[in-house]
Amino acid sequence: MQILDGKALAAKIRKKAADEVAALKNKGITPGLAVVLIGDNPASHTYVKMKEKACEETGIYSIVHKMPDDISEEKILETIHMMNNNPNIDGILVQLPLPGHIDTRKVLDAVSPQKDVDGFHPTNVGELVLDIDCFVPCTPLGVMHLLDEYDINVKGLDACVVGASNIVGKPMMHLLLNRFATVDICHIHTKNLKAHTSRADLLIVGVGKEKLITEDMVKEGAIVIDIGINKTSEGQIVGDVDYENVAPKCSYITPVPGGVGPMTIAMLLENTIKSAKARHHVS
Repeated sequence: MQILDGKALAAKIRKKAADEVAALKNKGITPGLAVVLIGDNPASHTYVKMKEKACEETGIYSIVHKMPDDISEEKILETIHMMNNNPNIDGILVQLPLPGHIDTRKVLDAVSPQKDVDGFHPTNVGELVLDIDCFVPCTPLGVMHLLDEYDINVKGLDACVVGASNIVGKPMMHLLLNRFATVDICHIHTKNLKAHTSRADLLIVGVGKEKLITEDMVKEGAIVIDIGINKTSEGQIVGDVDYENVAPKCSYITPVPGGVGPMTIAMLLENTIKSAKARHHVS
């Protein structure tokens, strides 16, 4: 069993990103990332602070537009429109979840596809499906980088993705299909989850349910990618996989924390730099 070390890979990617930003600055280009943060959700504030710190360490200009819970949808859309037209901003990120009175789809669709570093705009979603170069959601993109780092070729593998969200599960499915894996995607209404997971060569789980995947649900020698993040009653951070009992059966497995999590922010930096290069026609 080998651990897929996302923390180490993310550090390597961030070092490369800092070098790329330095080279762009020598050409008079400073990549810029803007974040829209609405309300007082503690998890959202933590994530945004982590993103700010990563930008600062990499040399990317970043700004956070903090708004109260009761902000109007119109004001949010005005802010996004302003950032779409701001030449100093290459990437726009709307921190989810949004308050209930806000139409999340309408807000995400307002972001320019060329600055959509989260990969949530329908244009980028469609291009991902068609296997056209585009902005890909950061978490599934991070998973692919992690597989590549360890020379894991998914072509021909039977893959099972547990979780069908627009942010993780669906784009994960398309990334694997584009690499010619055979993909089975499961969700909350799937009957007999074990029947799907137990035959997978590659099992990717991201639903946010502690110990959802147990030892008997995993094939001997499987590659297991755990995207879930859960806090136990004792305050411990764990994934969706019963790591202690599942790990001995695996050829490769990601830990939680230290697996996919660090890769998500690394991919955000990479997407922002990609946007800056594209907007300034720099290779």
